[in-house]
Amino acid sequence: MSTITTEELSATTLLRFATAGSVDDGKSTLVGRLLHDSKSVLTDQLEAVQRVSADRGQDAPDLALLTDGLRAEREQGITIDVAYRYFATPRRRFILADTPGHVQYTRNMVTGASTAELTVVLVDARNGVVEQTRRHAAIAALLRVPHVVLAVNKMDLVKYKESVFAAIAEEFTAYASELGVPEITTIPISALAGDNVVEPSANMDWYGGPTFLEHLESVPVAHDLSHCHARLPVQYVIRPQNAEHPDYRGYAGQIAAGTFRVGESVTVLPSGRATKISGIDLLGKSVRTAWTTQSVTLLLEDDIDISRGDLIVPSKDAPATTQDIEATVCHVADAPLTVGHRVLLKHGTRTVKAIVKDIPSRLTLDDLSLHPHPGQLVANDIGRVKIRTAEPLPVDSYADSRRTGSFILIDPADGTTLTAGMVGESFAAPEPVKDGTDDDGWDF
Repeated sequence: MSTITTEELSATTLLRFATAGSVDDGKSTLVGRLLHDSKSVLTDQLEAVQRVSADRGQDAPDLALLTDGLRAEREQGITIDVAYRYFATPRRRFILADTPGHVQYTRNMVTGASTAELTVVLVDARNGVVEQTRRHAAIAALLRVPHVVLAVNKMDLVKYKESVFAAIAEEFTAYASELGVPEITTIPISALAGDNVVEPSANMDWYGGPTFLEHLESVPVAHDLSHCHARLPVQYVIRPQNAEHPDYRGYAGQIAAGTFRVGESVTVLPSGRATKISGIDLLGKSVRTAWTTQSVTLLLEDDIDISRGDLIVPSKDAPATTQDIEATVCHVADAPLTVGHRVLLKHGTRTVKAIVKDIPSRLTLDDLSLHPHPGQLVANDIGRVKIRTAEPLPVDSYADSRRTGSFILIDPADGTTLTAGMVGESFAAPEPVKDGTDDDGWDF
């Protein structure tokens, strides 16, 4: 395994990407081939894979075993859980989320792609674009993943025919473009044979584009959130109340987006109280400025009633608070989400009671038409919802902030995650909500 120096790593950018595709399309094999051919596999890992493969009577190492870590995954030959892998080349560092392809585990694809800058959608060249392919493309568009790669796998099983690849690429590109995916790249590969994964394929001289790894290394990454709307969800209030710090009161959390500076005027939401930042503590030291993803403690000039779940924002750039949220959601639970459903809504570090007031539409994946007022969403459905919360929430549009524009709905009875939601407009257009009354103490 080749080594990369600390200096080389510091000079590279970071790309978060996720894989998606139907069962047996070869996602885990692609990831294994990528890690193997880019020399990102430790010797003992490779030896373990070779040993297990030999015990199964396989002539060559089953590279899918590099990512399928659960016993059930190995036994069934499918990916069940999201497998995160960290690797690097001299040009870039990577965090990879290998997500399941089975319809039953689509919820895990939502998890893996929610923080990705690029999503890889695999298709089997023999099967082309199927319903799960369309679902994954819709989720990538819904999550506003800026780059989507269509990897047409198993080209060796269709004799590396350009016509097969071209037909699949054209169909997928048209579909994804209609969803609003901003950038689509199509690459023909054979993960099993290694064609166009890390090394160019001698079997597809008609293809003049980059290999899979070359594209990952060169795709523009613009995930610098330091210039976005500054947001700090409060996770914990720090009050030591000891002899050394008798009056210390700090508000700790991870900055979701933007930059905070000492002396800046800020507003605490949802209360709307304003003050100024008197200090910022970072890793035990005082700093003048802090930015996105840093975990900090803010000190404020005034004593304000602040607790976990509050949001600290610049006064000049504060989002509006609202109890009525319109969003596009992907329902991930086995039990359906229905109109009138009483749920808990978790936004940032705050959790409030809420009611599903209306489900204006459900997306039909085949032709991207909207089924109006379906009354419910079942597992893996994508649709529009209108929600009324018990307390005002400071929500951003998901288009402006993936962190503070997203939420999840939770079953109050057992804590099960029901639905992942993205606030604001998407490819599903909103429709008027019908007024209704609720009882049982949940009518807000």
